[in-house]
Amino acid sequence: MKIIRLLFGNGSNTIIFASEIKSVNNLLSKISIRVNDHLYQKDPESSELGRRIVSGSIVLIHEIGFEEFNFKKLATAIGSTEASVYRYFENKHKLLLYLISWYWNWMEYQLLFKTANITSAKERLNISIELLTGRRDLDGNFEHINEIKLNKIICVESSKGLLTKEVDEENKHGVFLPYKQVVERVSAFITEINPNYPYPHMLISTTIEGAHHQRFYAEHLPRLTDIVEGEDSIMVFYKQMICRSINNV
Repeated sequence: MKIIRLLFGNGSNTIIFASEIKSVNNLLSKISIRVNDHLYQKDPESSELGRRIVSGSIVLIHEIGFEEFNFKKLATAIGSTEASVYRYFENKHKLLLYLISWYWNWMEYQLLFKTANITSAKERLNISIELLTGRRDLDGNFEHINEIKLNKIICVESSKGLLTKEVDEENKHGVFLPYKQVVERVSAFITEINPNYPYPHMLISTTIEGAHHQRFYAEHLPRLTDIVEGEDSIMVFYKQMICRSINNV
């Protein structure tokens, strides 16, 4: 029996593929996403309770928001104890960073597989923009993760994990590496298309954050965005913006 083991990522932020070589679906079914161990006391992927903590936190933060969320409410929601939650995560900030890191590792794996066999850099960029700005679907490979709800948490709450006084120290531990790797991967497609374009990282990070804001506006503050019937106007807007930006240099 032959086993394939592929790793990408950097350091403790790694996506691991370990599977019998039978089919792509078989490979995808064996994916494990490893999150930076600086973010947890005990790896939540190591136990059924840990996975319930992650799953329950996604549901609860999506439902009540990060400000109202706490470990006492989470423990009640998953039928456990507050002390048990603290055995996995030091505080709710670390738990939020764990969810953010998991999400961007997952997005990198999505990018890798959706662009792996595409020779055209323009097509790879187009696929990447669709993935970064479009609506999420359930993956199916991670039963304890609701990627749709997690995406909405990223859109609304991720700045609360990033814009803090601790950001520099957390950055030293590689906490934001998965997000940076996604930006780096897509920025490389822009450089391949137009080596003279001077702002690829700025363009992609602005696209990601802007698309998140526009999703929120479309749902809650529609007068701050444009909703065009029959199209995903947010995705279309950012495709046009990126294309014009890199072609006008």
